Amino acid sequence: MTEPWNHLMDHLSDLLAPSMAKDHPNLPVVKAEGCYYYGLDGRKYLDFTSGIATANTGHRHPKVIHAIKEAADHLMHGPSGVIMYESILRLAEELKTILPKGLDCFFFANSGTEAIEGAIKLAKHVTKRPYVVSFMGCFHGRSLGALSVTTSKSKYRKFLQPTGLVYQVPYANPKECPVHEDPEEYFKKKLENDFDILFKHQVTPEEVACMIIEPVLGEGGYIIPPKGWLEKIREVCDEHGILLIFDEVQTGFGRTGDWFASQTFGVTPDIMAIAKGIASGLPLSATVASKELMEKWPIGSHGTTFGGNPIACSAALATIEVLKEENLIANSKMMGDYATKKLTELKAQQPIIGSIRSVGLMIGIEIVDPYTGEPDGYTLLEILNKCLEKGVLFYLCGNSGEVIRMIPPLTVTKQEIDTGIQVLNEAIIEVKKVANIQPTSF
Repeated sequence: MTEPWNHLMDHLSDLLAPSMAKDHPNLPVVKAEGCYYYGLDGRKYLDFTSGIATANTGHRHPKVIHAIKEAADHLMHGPSGVIMYESILRLAEELKTILPKGLDCFFFANSGTEAIEGAIKLAKHVTKRPYVVSFMGCFHGRSLGALSVTTSKSKYRKFLQPTGLVYQVPYANPKECPVHEDPEEYFKKKLENDFDILFKHQVTPEEVACMIIEPVLGEGGYIIPPKGWLEKIREVCDEHGILLIFDEVQTGFGRTGDWFASQTFGVTPDIMAIAKGIASGLPLSATVASKELMEKWPIGSHGTTFGGNPIACSAALATIEVLKEENLIANSKMMGDYATKKLTELKAQQPIIGSIRSVGLMIGIEIVDPYTGEPDGYTLLEILNKCLEKGVLFYLCGNSGEVIRMIPPLTVTKQEIDTGIQVLNEAIIEVKKVANIQPTSF
């Protein structure tokens, strides 16, 4: 880059659609490396977003960059089926070794949303059934098919009347479990009742093609359900011949401390959608199922122009290699446990923190009004802005924007976690002072 481009930022709202340009915080950067962004302002920022859970190997890992450059010397684009190339086949072979057993056949696309579209289409085509069941609070994408099963925020669906014959069931939120109840048993019983009502009053199970779920709620607030609840969903699907789809777009490739959340919870779906961390930031995704299911999805029933791009597939192969060689799956669990311990200690000092939700390096920090306990998205944004001023980038999620996402690259160290959490603490203290909240009021 030959000259600063500050002047372009002044015209951001003229050049980009508001739906693209009005996110948080629009930090102008010129470079990224490891766990850091380098800003146009000359400052270095610790990145606890991983490009929204894509840079699991860290930004611009040398091995991934080398694979991209080498691939570009041979092939830029490959409309798979018209031509065939090595990287897409090698990637399919490699993915089979890390996915749950039986998930061994792939349709490659470009984004998580596309992988979800493919998963729903596959399920409907195979079962010849019209209806889909999704779970309240899940985010699956913004195209009309994916939007029909997305309920993390109503504004995503406003005026769009998403197509599809979809029914929603409540997601298991541990916060809603009565204090005297065991969450595993409570939510299994509740789920039985939810399905009983659904199947008696709205749709028969014989008409349901699939159930689709995020095994850990992502954009909806980083909510981690009890293992038994997911097991019960699997049981109900098996009982009625319903296909189970896991949306592992955000939870995959080591984010939860295992290759995939399905392994973390010990529940294997029939179909899986994977993306984000698959190629260290390059656009790539896959709809994954067994060969037996995929063979029932005939030629012409689905297709892609750019899906499974040869450069992206090469980056994905390098990504998996790095995750293995550097033991980043184990590091995700170890650093996730460490960060959770430190955040739990911080929560004891700062009652503005409502709950810590964590599995691996997928960590949610709930911000609440200290007087009412209600979600406080406004104060959260103030905290994020203070963190950014101090050189740490966090992001948000939750229905009210009340949960801080802490999703650093899986290469993160204890020192970097300590730095980030210290900055978070300082930001909370400063925001409290501005709001004139006294510690005794907690």
